[in-house]
Amino acid sequence: MAGQADNRAPYAKIAAHYTELITSGQLEPGTLLPSIKNLAEEWKVSTATAEKALRKLRNEGLVRGIHGIGTEVLDQPAPMSSGSQRQDRGHRTGSSWGSGERSDSHQAAVVSAPAEVAQALDIQPGSDVIRRSRVYRDRHGIVAHSTSWIPARYGKLIPQLATSERLTGGTSLQLIAQATGRPISHRVDTASARLLTPEYAQLLELNPVHPPTDPVVVMTAKFVDIEGNVVEYGVDLGGPGRTWRTESEVTS
Repeated sequence: MAGQADNRAPYAKIAAHYTELITSGQLEPGTLLPSIKNLAEEWKVSTATAEKALRKLRNEGLVRGIHGIGTEVLDQPAPMSSGSQRQDRGHRTGSSWGSGERSDSHQAAVVSAPAEVAQALDIQPGSDVIRRSRVYRDRHGIVAHSTSWIPARYGKLIPQLATSERLTGGTSLQLIAQATGRPISHRVDTASARLLTPEYAQLLELNPVHPPTDPVVVMTAKFVDIEGNVVEYGVDLGGPGRTWRTESEVTS
């Protein structure tokens, strides 16, 4: 959460700082980053640490090295973000938004559960369920269209879940955990590539008659509390040209 100590390695802190500046548009494409020597002096780290930070940015496709010139910022859309990644960011930083992201088009309603959603939430098809949707964007366009499906019983505990405004006091998962006293214990993630249907095209604000032919990434996440109750099923539809990327430390 916000205010927690930042225990990341120094190179990761440097890389995260420049990632934020690049993806938010504060550093425009073509801008040169400080040299390794200048980075090391500014951040009071070794040149090896500064070089590792720049290498991380290169590996993430945010910059490129130009021999004899320096490290240049590239113009490239950020990868799509999934519900699970937003949950991780919320725990780590207090905000579920990625660098340079914002959300709009928030909508909520109580509807009948489609078969896929009912199966994921372990409820009967046609049962009442809260559908919350929003669009995540960055300066390149839509990152993802995100829908959260929540059993209607949680709406009785937290009425704002069924209102078409941004939630206050935390994410839906945090609010449910606080209201029930049952923390989220685990989640089940899936990823697939799907062809654009007219419905998907409409959600992504594309022409449904002539949508792009390239497939899009669809991520789902099922969140389960400590008593085994499925409290939310999230479906994230990636914007055109977006890829899904994760990063983890590898130890030998």
